[in-house]
Amino acid sequence: MELQVKDLCKSFGTKQVLKDISFTVNSGEAFGYLGRNGAGKTTSIRILADIFRADSGEILLDNKPIDRSKIRLGYLPEERGLYPKSKVGEQMIYIAELRGMNRSAAKKSAQQLLEKLEATEYWDKKLETLSKGNQQKIQLAIAVLHDPDIVILDEPFSGLDPVNAKMLRDLVSEQVAKGKLVMFSSHEMSYVEQFCEHICIINKGMVALDGRIKEIKRSYPRNNISILPENGNADALMKSVSNLANWNSMVASSKICGEEIIVNLLDAKDKCKLLQLLASQPVGIDSVQVIEPNLEEIFVETAGN
Repeated sequence: MELQVKDLCKSFGTKQVLKDISFTVNSGEAFGYLGRNGAGKTTSIRILADIFRADSGEILLDNKPIDRSKIRLGYLPEERGLYPKSKVGEQMIYIAELRGMNRSAAKKSAQQLLEKLEATEYWDKKLETLSKGNQQKIQLAIAVLHDPDIVILDEPFSGLDPVNAKMLRDLVSEQVAKGKLVMFSSHEMSYVEQFCEHICIINKGMVALDGRIKEIKRSYPRNNISILPENGNADALMKSVSNLANWNSMVASSKICGEEIIVNLLDAKDKCKLLQLLASQPVGIDSVQVIEPNLEEIFVETAGN
């Protein structure tokens, strides 16, 4: 499946929140939808979920206007909306029934999901007695309980410890592997970078960056190099090369950071020459690699103004 958002606009009173937002989400991969607070992420997600209506623009599914009566949508909102004083099992079944499942199928699916999330002990407990992380697991389980075609997750990893975050990541990865359309918004850039192939960053209601993470990273200058000498001999290697004419003719700057040497080349095309020079030195080399920006750095540069 392919979900296309085209030229989405939305205003609240005199404030225009979305300005011609366009992006595409494909099934079988996780799509990261990113932006600062107030950028318009949640508004556009709510339009996708049919909670708000756009002022203009369209949403297409496989090149046809989306018909929400014919698709199953799972939505985890940033603001949690379950019943704190109701038992976990009861409300999981109730919400699944609201989404069209019969009671026996809903109970079976709910129990399987809780088992997968190591949360079966909470079946008869009131939601309010659970920790924030365990409440979050229940929220996500409910979002995918009815086997949705499209899964939209707004800050799914909020408040989770690393163990619970891995469980949720595995569950969402399973949805991706099943060929579902999975879209999520998060401020946790490390999770997005591990999890997503494709991202869209919006800033002030407009698309600021859209593309595959690998391609975005490769678009940055590739002249920053990390050199890791054997046995942590960074000082010895630096002394060996710092006075060489070939080194000084291609290296703009270099510094020792812990056990590695960080080099800024005058010309990224000189990487092969650098390798040849390093291979001729008495100090062995464990690794040489291009330093790419991480997603947090890309996000700050793109959405930081």
